[in-house]
Amino acid sequence: MQLQVGQRLKILVNGEAAETGAATLAELLAELGYEASQVATARNGDFVPKAARGDTQLAADDAIEIVAPRQGG
Repeated sequence: MQLQVGQRLKILVNGEAAETGAATLAELLAELGYEASQVATARNGDFVPKAARGDTQLAADDAIEIVAPRQGG
């Protein structure tokens, strides 16, 4: 799906309602500041490997999970 200029999708990110102008999961991660981070991602409960994020199209009402490893002891 190609978003029109100014078009925004309503999605969930980690259970929170969000709007985005991103068309792909990779674009969403960049928009949220995760582009350089080591994170795991899922779209609608399905794991999305890093190599597939640029090809993973977003759609209205998608549920995106972004999980970052935590350090500590």
